Amino acid sequence: MNKKNTYDVIVIGSGAAGIISAIISAENGNRVLLLEKLPQIASKLKATGGGRCNLTNTLSNEEFISRFDKNARFMRDAIEAFDHNDLINFFNSIGVETHAPDGYRVFPTSHSSVTIIEALKNKMSEVGVVLMCSQKVEQILVEDGAVSGVKTKTALFYAKNIIIATGGLGYPTLGAEGDGYALASTLGHKITELYPAMMPLQTKEQWVKNCKADTIAKVELRVDLQKHKKVHAKGDLIFTNSGIRGPVVLDFAREVTPLLQVYGEVPLLLNLTKGMNEDKILKHLKNIMQKTPNLNITELLKTLLPEALSIELCLLSGINPQDSINKISGASKDKLIKTLAWTPLTVVGHDGFKMAMITRGGVDLGQIDPKTMQSKLVNGLYFCGEIMDIDGPCGGYNLQWSFSSGYLAGKLS
Repeated sequence: MNKKNTYDVIVIGSGAAGIISAIISAENGNRVLLLEKLPQIASKLKATGGGRCNLTNTLSNEEFISRFDKNARFMRDAIEAFDHNDLINFFNSIGVETHAPDGYRVFPTSHSSVTIIEALKNKMSEVGVVLMCSQKVEQILVEDGAVSGVKTKTALFYAKNIIIATGGLGYPTLGAEGDGYALASTLGHKITELYPAMMPLQTKEQWVKNCKADTIAKVELRVDLQKHKKVHAKGDLIFTNSGIRGPVVLDFAREVTPLLQVYGEVPLLLNLTKGMNEDKILKHLKNIMQKTPNLNITELLKTLLPEALSIELCLLSGINPQDSINKISGASKDKLIKTLAWTPLTVVGHDGFKMAMITRGGVDLGQIDPKTMQSKLVNGLYFCGEIMDIDGPCGGYNLQWSFSSGYLAGKLS
């Protein structure tokens, strides 16, 4: 064995999870090698939050975990070991000030991911992490049921502990190729079905392109399928040339993409009127009519929605947008009120992993010890971050999970 290439710990992947696991492990006195297949570290972290880097949020641990729904129980040990307060304190200790301008989402005060990456890079150097870029791991070596090293395109490196932190399939332009799944699968780990998540959605309806200039606040989305009536989300929505996007859509996409694979298209219902039901919408419109009785229907609806959207919802209800409310039949009025309360829309596609911020699915959690992030199948093998079958909504959830799971994996000694 080449002693020069021998370490205590090898970390594969230099995203948030990989970097913090390397730092924590090195702080524990280990000789740590961090291998990155790209020429530079943290490419996806650099792009996070449009480059602003929403690190975490201020929710309590219980509420934070509850937002992950499936597999949330698996997270508890990692979150309790390293929660948002610990993360904020960690960054403060390496010279990065943070704040929560809206009281919820936590950013570096610079609002630049470059600040985060530079501080992490400096910390790795300080604690002695050996960083090697342009080193793609092709194989994890195993002897007698335990890891012994890795093989890259150019070299062999040896260690009794290996952490896989390669991330998912989202944003292949930033290096995502799913190589971590292949490595884990080769060692006997089950990989659940993988879906693109946190991305815009494409709709069958073409009218959406006429409404793309406006952001609609506090929209509620629901799946209109009998078996999936409980699937819903709330937040700001933006219409696009080909469908919908915005924070609520990014959250909702992780629920919709698996359904698309099953059904081919997914009917939705959208409440675009800030949660108003039919009775409240009707009462609102009557109050406006009493004050200004000469408004046409578009002018009336503009008290609730942007003009372009008001026009499209009129057309969707079979109403001339320029007509006076008094000229509209009772049946047409009823249809308009129902359409305002729950606007139908049909998701028919998406742009796949090239536009997906995260991946839904990953290494089966049943084969990982949640207290240590160690494989139950191979001694000395650890996982952290997005490669595992855990994904959360927008708002710092996925990055906090990466840091928390990376912290726990890094404490392996």
